[in-house]
Amino acid sequence: MRKSVFTTSLLALAIAAPMAHAHQAGDIIVRAGAVTVQTGESTSSVKVDRGALAGTDLGGKATVGNDTQLGLNFAYMVTDNLGVELLAATPFKHDVHVKGTGLAPANGKLGTLTHLPPTLSLVYYPLDAKSAFQPYIGAGINYTWFMDGDTSSRAEDAGFSNLRATNSWGWAAQIGADYMLTDNIMINGQIRYIDIDTQAYVDHNTIVPGGVRAKVDVDIKPWVYMVGLGYKF
Repeated sequence: MRKSVFTTSLLALAIAAPMAHAHQAGDIIVRAGAVTVQTGESTSSVKVDRGALAGTDLGGKATVGNDTQLGLNFAYMVTDNLGVELLAATPFKHDVHVKGTGLAPANGKLGTLTHLPPTLSLVYYPLDAKSAFQPYIGAGINYTWFMDGDTSSRAEDAGFSNLRATNSWGWAAQIGADYMLTDNIMINGQIRYIDIDTQAYVDHNTIVPGGVRAKVDVDIKPWVYMVGLGYKF
């Protein structure tokens, strides 16, 4: 008899616990953790687009390095299964290298670009709201704001200056999952793909009188990985 009562009590707790863990309409979820941007760039050749040598194709390509920063994630549950989510982070910094161009002084580390990638998404949670485990998928729009670049000392010594990039609009997609540790605290993991297309520019003031400006088209298209903790209000 006591064994039967004990078993019944365990079953009741197992059923009740997930109900307390539910994502519900009106919930506000804040997540924070390490977020890594792993670039998968493809670029055009480096071209001179302004100055006496405008139109000259210098060949080669640019590469953009990876970076890890503090990621912040804010979500509002519109219904038990649909949420609106904003991805934010501390500024990412990416080293930019140029290689294979016909202009030897350009090859090597050109400098560093800094950006913020706010991304707004509609997120769908397919499981019943009673589940403590909540996988989700989402899609939305990204705006990548590139701040002023930092030209490397090597590039400055070679006559380069004013490295910068244009801001970018693009689409984004994601998958992720929350697992509730308590009624309010969760662990989270997520993967995103973001479409970032930009144009990087740099000036060179010593090739010909008046200087020139070089340009390269860069499709960064990073995979973004985040692991962290969340709190539900």
